[in-house]
Amino acid sequence: MATPNYSYEKRQKELAKKKKKEEKLKRKAEGKPDLPDDDAADGEAGDAHAPADPSA
Repeated sequence: MATPNYSYEKRQKELAKKKKKEEKLKRKAEGKPDLPDDDAADGEAGDAHAPADPSA
């Protein structure tokens, strides 16, 4: 049986991470909002849709 090539897997992860980071920087440069992260959206998602004047 062949042994796993861990250095290849690590390099692929590094390339994917680098690509994702470059895409994020490109979106920021264009002025588009970032995609919401799961962590950041947990507590604030419900508050963003609340009406400004609750008596209306």
